[in-house]
Amino acid sequence: MKVVVGLSLLIAAFGVSAATPDEAMNKAGCMACHAKDKKLVGPSFKDIAAKYKGQADAPAKLFDKVRKGGSGVFGPIPMSPNGPDKIGDADLKAAVAQILAA
Repeated sequence: MKVVVGLSLLIAAFGVSAATPDEAMNKAGCMACHAKDKKLVGPSFKDIAAKYKGQADAPAKLFDKVRKGGSGVFGPIPMSPNGPDKIGDADLKAAVAQILAA
């Protein structure tokens, strides 16, 4: 038991990422509200990519939006904040890159 807890702490401390952005987004619960190509509660990843296409600061904007949450960009339904305990920085950066590539 102590070994498992210790290993978990080491993994968290060194920011080991999920194997793929899809796995990270599933684990973080993103897919409960978003889908790749259709609107659910939130916009589709395809719609997000289209809205931010050509914006050099899009990765930073989306990273910040996921961390802080908010509403108004795609309608009145708010997105709750998602801290590093839910999705680590490396996984979130990879997820944002994948979303923007949609």
